[in-house]
Amino acid sequence: MFQIARPCLVLGVVLLGGRLLLSPAAAGAEPAPRERAWRERAQPLLVKYCHECHAGDTAEADVHLDRYATVEQVYQARPNWLRVREKVLNSEMPPDGASQLAEDERRQLGEAIESVLGAIDCATEARPGRVTIRRLNRIEYQNTVRDLCGIDYPPAADFPADDVGYGFDNIADVLSLPPILLERYLTAAEEITARMPAVGTAPDESAAAARELLARLATRAFRRPIGGDELERLTQLFAAAQAQTHSFDASARIVLQSLLVSPHFLFRIERDPQATEPARLLDDFELATRLSYFLWSTMPDDELFRLAEQGQLQREDVLTSQVARMLKSPRAQALVDNFAAQWLELRKFAEVQISRDSFPGFDEGLRHDMRRETLLFFEHVLREDRSILELLTADYSFLNERLARHYGIGGVQGEQFRLVSLAGSPRSGLVTQGSVLTVTSNPTRTSPVKRGKWLLENFLGEPLPPPPPNVPKLEDQSPEVSQGSLRQRLEQHRRDPACASCHRTMDALGFALENFDAVGAWRAKDGPWEIDAAGELPTGEKFAGAQELIRVLVDSRQRQFQRCVVEKLLTYALGRGLEYYDACAVDRILAVMTERDDRFSTLVQEIVRSEPFRKREAAR
Repeated sequence: MFQIARPCLVLGVVLLGGRLLLSPAAAGAEPAPRERAWRERAQPLLVKYCHECHAGDTAEADVHLDRYATVEQVYQARPNWLRVREKVLNSEMPPDGASQLAEDERRQLGEAIESVLGAIDCATEARPGRVTIRRLNRIEYQNTVRDLCGIDYPPAADFPADDVGYGFDNIADVLSLPPILLERYLTAAEEITARMPAVGTAPDESAAAARELLARLATRAFRRPIGGDELERLTQLFAAAQAQTHSFDASARIVLQSLLVSPHFLFRIERDPQATEPARLLDDFELATRLSYFLWSTMPDDELFRLAEQGQLQREDVLTSQVARMLKSPRAQALVDNFAAQWLELRKFAEVQISRDSFPGFDEGLRHDMRRETLLFFEHVLREDRSILELLTADYSFLNERLARHYGIGGVQGEQFRLVSLAGSPRSGLVTQGSVLTVTSNPTRTSPVKRGKWLLENFLGEPLPPPPPNVPKLEDQSPEVSQGSLRQRLEQHRRDPACASCHRTMDALGFALENFDAVGAWRAKDGPWEIDAAGELPTGEKFAGAQELIRVLVDSRQRQFQRCVVEKLLTYALGRGLEYYDACAVDRILAVMTERDDRFSTLVQEIVRSEPFRKREAAR
């Protein structure tokens, strides 16, 4: 990953942040008006304000803005330029210390970028994309073994950790199969079958009964009907095992072991389209599998299998009712534990180190309660089909006595969590919950930088570059700087132009939460210094404290928040990063959500209805 060393860098980082793909339809069109708009209205401003740093052979951080000379080149990087446009219109680019665009220039550049980005015709040019053959991750493997074999045993407990991509551990491109994991699969298959009370205890132990049993096991394990050749090979394996063991059940266990280490069990395999078709609709079994692993992190249940066998799952009314059923199922807890916990970075929470000297009231019990609050809160929004905006604005949460006391909220007794009103308190939604505030802190103090970064990346969809090299941490700076308040120290820190562009927005967001200490408790002072929780965004919105920040986000960045949530959940649902053409699906989902009060069920239903979820594109 490159490092940034000068201002005017956020634009460049965004440009290099994604994979660049070309839309053949766009390449073949005649975009003369857009080419003129880009050449005459956008390029002069980019040359004037950014090319000094980012052009030619010596372009800083190897970011070459001069290489985006045509509409086609910009169009290829559509998701990245969407963020560029936001930064231009939000006055986040150019950064402090650099020459600034006049308001008419800023509007002109934003409109020119929009004229290019609007070039995609979603009616004819949208593409469903394709997902790499995807291995089951540890959680999916464990859940699938539970539901296939009917045993409560954690076979993946000693598996190596899954890699993470785009914030999630179910991304196909990073789920590799190292040799040690293959060895663990072989060992686990033996353990699983040994722990099962019975595999084949039917009274009828005839060859026909064996064939029926094997067909049923393989169909469920592979999550699709098996072919005649496959069934014949399994039958031969069963016969060979039975000839050695003379036991129907033991022979069935050996066959099941072979199923548990088959690529058709360990991987989610979808058939590619024919050579003559650019994309195809998933078949019912593939759709059932996508649904079940999206919402439940496990294999399809009997009802999904039945509908797939009947060819009914593609019907819109059936699909809608199945999604509603699945969201009401206890298994939908997987969406809380696996999507929400990763999106909100709660999986890092257990590893967060907090100084007991600095915060003697923080212990493992409180850590558990904080995590529990956030998961119960997200589950409530899901189960009660609330608006996703309540993730920002809710004036309630779920507390027990210990956590309520930590927050300074009275009237809550006992260990049991219950819904508690936050009216009159300084807390609202996820942003002010202890888990989020603690996971974005340092061991001995708060971190406005981490908190601002968390908000930008997880709520506003603006990923940030790594910090430039050779910039000292606050703890390593001179004694004169380290003796000031945290705000004073950070202001000194970001005087370096290499730091200023990112910190301009990031610090403003983070300082709005500064009244909450490193473990989420309310405070008026940081040591001897009064807390200053005021901030101002590059667009001019001012706020003081968390509640005013949330109001600003709702008033002026609501669409950005909604889009971020859609993109996060769609990424998780698909198991791949989003490409430029996925913007069509995102826009459609957002449009329907707006019509239906941003209900969580609408978000899920529209993702399932989308072409990226229901189709598979041919390799290019």
